[in-house]
Amino acid sequence: MDGIDAAAEQFWADGACVVRGVVDGATLDRIRAAIDGLSASPEMADLSAMAGDTSTGRFRGGVDHWRTHPEFAAFATTGPIPAATAAVLRSGHLWLYEDSVLVKDPGSPVATRWHTDDGYFHAEGRQMATVWLALDPAPRASGSLRFLRGSHLDERRYRPTFFVTDDPIPGTEGDLVPDLDHDAPGVFGWDLEPGDMTIHHARTLHAAGGNLGTTPRRALSVRYCGDDAVVRVKPGAPGKPGFDDVAPGTAMAAAAATLGLPEATLV
Repeated sequence: MDGIDAAAEQFWADGACVVRGVVDGATLDRIRAAIDGLSASPEMADLSAMAGDTSTGRFRGGVDHWRTHPEFAAFATTGPIPAATAAVLRSGHLWLYEDSVLVKDPGSPVATRWHTDDGYFHAEGRQMATVWLALDPAPRASGSLRFLRGSHLDERRYRPTFFVTDDPIPGTEGDLVPDLDHDAPGVFGWDLEPGDMTIHHARTLHAAGGNLGTTPRRALSVRYCGDDAVVRVKPGAPGKPGFDDVAPGTAMAAAAATLGLPEATLV
């Protein structure tokens, strides 16, 4: 895969990387169709409403579609998405933890607030990452992700928030997430074309602006655990089936089957 070694170097140094043209046009069409099929589904939450926004353009999102839609499980566990992620993580195995669908309509001013994904994972490890696959052109104006360089190396842990507000989820542990300007020193990101994807470390601080462009910003995001991941339930974080029944510190390799988390096929 072209550029994957350079992407891995940047991921481990900066906390995020981009891999261009990972997904071909036919596969993108299938993913778009699957996401569009969820648009009116109760699986998609109105994040704009959570943020108190009443604009015509909405921000909607949903999680764990792979559990009920086989096509989402296939996107996340076979083909170039997990293969590129495993190569960047330098992991011989990869387990699907969670997927999410994120759709920002044109004109939605709702920002994705600064946060790390680590606080939402009921797992611990260096080899944990999130993929963000662009299904539409995603320049800065439409809300592509921004990352804080090197933040994955900070040992501080941040409380998970409600994603579109800075309010921490009650009962969670850690520091409050800092409020950063998107043009602050150390903040970086990329303009993305359909089929490009970013991969960021679970501890990397990241955010996105509203969609001030004229086209939708649809994205498929997938969170993965690699070789060194172990189970660690995070108090107050949204629950996942079975995690409370697994001893803390159990390797994901041993726990995944019990938890029902599929291992990706890396060929």
